[in-house]
Amino acid sequence: MSTRMGPRIRVLMVTGDWRWNSGRRPAVFIARQVEFLRRAGVEVDLFSFRGAGQPWNYALAWWEVRRRLNGGSYDLVHAQFGQSGLTALPQRVPLVVTFRGDDLEGFIGENGRYIPAGWLFRCISRVVARQADAAIVVSEHMKRYLPGSVPAHVLPSGIDLELFRPEPRDEARRRLGLAEEQRLILFVGNPALARKRFALAQRAVDIVNRSIPARLIVGWELPHPDIAALMSACDVLVCTSMQEGSPDAVKEALACNLPVVSVRLGDVPLRLRGISGCELCPDDRAETIAAALERVLRRSSPMDSRSAMKHLDERLLTQRLIDIYRSVLPSTRAGGRELERRARPDHRPADQRNRWPSIREEPVMKIVPGIPASPGAGPVLP
Repeated sequence: MSTRMGPRIRVLMVTGDWRWNSGRRPAVFIARQVEFLRRAGVEVDLFSFRGAGQPWNYALAWWEVRRRLNGGSYDLVHAQFGQSGLTALPQRVPLVVTFRGDDLEGFIGENGRYIPAGWLFRCISRVVARQADAAIVVSEHMKRYLPGSVPAHVLPSGIDLELFRPEPRDEARRRLGLAEEQRLILFVGNPALARKRFALAQRAVDIVNRSIPARLIVGWELPHPDIAALMSACDVLVCTSMQEGSPDAVKEALACNLPVVSVRLGDVPLRLRGISGCELCPDDRAETIAAALERVLRRSSPMDSRSAMKHLDERLLTQRLIDIYRSVLPSTRAGGRELERRARPDHRPADQRNRWPSIREEPVMKIVPGIPASPGAGPVLP
C-alpha cells in the first residue's frame, strides 16, 4: 500500500497524554489522527505511556522507544506533546513534534494557577523543539512560546465532518431523552479540571436563569457520537476554559451549526471571526458570559457556521500532516532511497490494520499506582 503522494511511510507515534478518560483510551484527537493517517495509507504504531511527572516513567518510556527503533523499521517518530519528544532523543530517525497547549504554556493546578512543574515541562518542550526536525503547533498564538530559532507549522486538530454534522434538534433531543421545550446550554470537557472552569460556567448559567429558564448539560466521558448528538440537541455551547491550544469542542459545535459563547483563548477568536450568532466575551466575568448567553438564547434566526469549518476536515489536515512527514524524510531531502525498503510487511489480518487505535494493541507497562493494566494487554505507558 502507498499513500496518495508516494511510497508508504511508517510512523511510531508517541504520546505521554495522561489525561485519558476512565476507559484509559488515548485522547480522542490523537486516536482520530491515527485513524485518518491509517486510512490515508500511513502505517502508524501508537505507543502511549503515563509519565505522571515521574522521571522513572519517562526513562522506561525512553527505553521502550529505543527498543522499537532498534528494529530499524520506522521512518520517523511523531511525538504528541513536547515532553513526549524526550523519549526519541537522541534521534535515530527524524522527529516530528506536535505541541498542543500546556506543554508550552504551562500546567494549571487545582487552585487555577500555574504550577512550578509546568515551568519545567515548558523548558523541556523548548529543548525538544530545538532538536525536532519539524515542530507543529495547533494554534498560531503558540508560536511565541517556542524558541525564536524554531520555525513551526500551524496544524490544528481536525474535525470528523461525517460525525459532527447538523441534525434536527427535536430528533436529537428525543434520541437522548431530553425535554423538547427546555433551553439547553452545553459544556464539553472534564468539569473536575480546574483549567476548564466549570464553576464559572455554572455561575453564568445561574445568572441566565434569573431571566430565562435554562439547564446546563455536561458532555464528558460520553461516546463521541453522543457528543455530536448533544451538539445538535442543545441551544448553545459555552466555553470557559482558562487555557486551550485549539479547543475541539468549539470547532465541532460550529460544524453542527451550534452557536458558541466563549471567553478569549487559543484560536477561538479566529474560529468565531465573521460568524454571526456566536459571542466572544471581552472578559471572563460570569456576568459577561451570562449576558452573551442570554443574547444567543433570545435569537431565533438559524446560523450557518459549518461552511466555515470545512477547511478543518480531518481528511484535509491528514494530507497536510503527511506532507510534513515527507519534508523531514531523508529520501525527500536527498533523493534516491525508497521508503518501502525500510517498511516491514504487515502480517496482521486486513480487518485489524486500520482499527481505531486501542491500548490493548500496544505494550502496556503498569507503572502508575492505582492504574491497572488492561486485561489481556502486554506491557501501556502517558
